[in-house]
Amino acid sequence: MKFRVATLNLEQDHRRWSLRRELVIEQLGELRPDLLALNEVCLPLRTAHWIRDEAKARFGLDYALVQQTRVNGLAAVEAEALLTRHPIIETGNLDFRTLDIIALVARVLVGGKSLDVYVTHLYRSAGDDSMRLYQVQQLLAWIDSRADVTARIVCGDFNAPLASPSAALMATRFRPTQFAPTAPTPLADAQGNVTHPGRPRFLHCIDYVWTVDQVRSLESGLCFDRPSPNDPTLWPSDHVGVWADLEIVTA
Repeated sequence: MKFRVATLNLEQDHRRWSLRRELVIEQLGELRPDLLALNEVCLPLRTAHWIRDEAKARFGLDYALVQQTRVNGLAAVEAEALLTRHPIIETGNLDFRTLDIIALVARVLVGGKSLDVYVTHLYRSAGDDSMRLYQVQQLLAWIDSRADVTARIVCGDFNAPLASPSAALMATRFRPTQFAPTAPTPLADAQGNVTHPGRPRFLHCIDYVWTVDQVRSLESGLCFDRPSPNDPTLWPSDHVGVWADLEIVTA
């Protein structure tokens, strides 16, 4: 059974969210993923809830929402989330115990087969990768502890290109569905200040859908990757997303 997964960093509620959320929902309606992983969900504005409700109202897409807040000082501010059109068996979460960062997992049924969908957003740093490497080590150990499942995928913003030690470690166990640069976009605020000033646009691939041997990637690409037709500085987010059509294969 083929299913479509996508991942997107929402950039909290920063940089004209009330305008760019329309780009998010319009492009979601075109993409129609079965599973949508979201990073930087804004809790005060309930941005994941808004996307879920608008997808139903506008396109008849009926999603269940799994959401896990970050911890400590960010617990009331930010979350990771998953919207799923597949039945949920169970959910769980991992506290990396580093900089309030977490991961969530939802076990869903796809064509009668169990699939663990992990969503995380690793530490952002301009140079040193050691914190992300530690987080990937914890993530892989957690995945190994949940062995009673048919297949697994991992989605989210890893803040690391494939050449970095953290992403390279991830690649020893999982395969990215694509390698195209995902960030940063030319998204600007109302005053014209562009996100991540001084960085070249679309420099690195840092957002991923990772798969394992039990999951075949049929096709993949970028999504949420078009600015407003009336404003080239208004994008869905400061990243573009990744989508993939996948299929669970078992011996």
